[in-house]
Amino acid sequence: MPLNGSPDADPARGHRRPRLTPPIADARRAVREALAAAAALPEPDPHDDHGPAKPEPLAPGALVLVGLSGGADSLALAAAAAFEVPRAGYRAGAIVVDHGLQEGSADVAARAAEQARALGLDPVLVERVEVDPATGGPEAAARAARHAAFDRARSATGASRILLAHTLDDQAETVLLGLARGSGPSSLQGMRPDTGRLLRPFLALRRETTRAFCADSGLEPWDDPHNEDRSFTRVRVRNDVLPVLERELGPGVAEALARTAEQLREDDDALDGLALEWALELVSQTDDGAVALDVRGLAADPPALRQRIIRLVVSAEFGVSLSRAHTLAVAELITAWHGQGPLDLPGVRVVRQNGLLTFHPNS
Repeated sequence: MPLNGSPDADPARGHRRPRLTPPIADARRAVREALAAAAALPEPDPHDDHGPAKPEPLAPGALVLVGLSGGADSLALAAAAAFEVPRAGYRAGAIVVDHGLQEGSADVAARAAEQARALGLDPVLVERVEVDPATGGPEAAARAARHAAFDRARSATGASRILLAHTLDDQAETVLLGLARGSGPSSLQGMRPDTGRLLRPFLALRRETTRAFCADSGLEPWDDPHNEDRSFTRVRVRNDVLPVLERELGPGVAEALARTAEQLREDDDALDGLALEWALELVSQTDDGAVALDVRGLAADPPALRQRIIRLVVSAEFGVSLSRAHTLAVAELITAWHGQGPLDLPGVRVVRQNGLLTFHPNS
């Protein structure tokens, strides 16, 4: 197999480096910038146990693993990472997940692993997973199995990040799906570039760029037939909905959706910071050990901040993510109080008494 794209390509043995075309340059730059941003993250305060966990910075010499399927997006990422990661002072490997959902999937995984090794990635792990479509549908089940495999790979190798090849097109699809579900700003934020576990360098690149990268590098990607299976909602969004929007509204819809996600993430981070600061002013502990919030302080807050404080406190203290319906039910104990009794929710019991909103574990 040709080693085009590998930093170890040897012209004397007949393996030439690919010409630096714009798609190759763009993909490499995206990886380089993502690594630099991850390395520049501030160290989390070990004494700060409030609010969502903050990602650790990428340490010098850290190992990162490319989540490789063999498709054009992940193959382009693997080649770009093989070039850029060592130059940035890190190590690059790969994790190939065989979902076992198609005939010949083991052969596809083996070929992807071979391509990763040819690119110079090390270690290269291959893991077959069991996907139970009864748990949330086939797409969600496959994603859960895949991410569990990523976690096991990180534990086995000590890798700091899994690099995923989601593109701007994937981001736009995610935002549209969130909009259709009506699940609020959190879903419309799309995928985060860096979660501390997952690093997504390609969120600003179009899918056509990754395919051009592979063509320019002499790499042969695998075309997943599931990407054309209209039984999957995301495939219908990709092949039907977005093209209609582009045709009827004009070009640039995908970029606009991705920009919207980025703006919402910025707003969300700012509101989370405000909510945390104000929650620390309002929170206390009752004599029986319950967590309490001052009702008058919450009532004076705008609804968006009030509800965010409620979700933040419940998540931080009980590890429970409240739905919007549950959050609004708790908020009614503040804004529509008429002597109602305790509110029993999954994992938490909420009571209003003596001017306090108290939260207790609910088994």
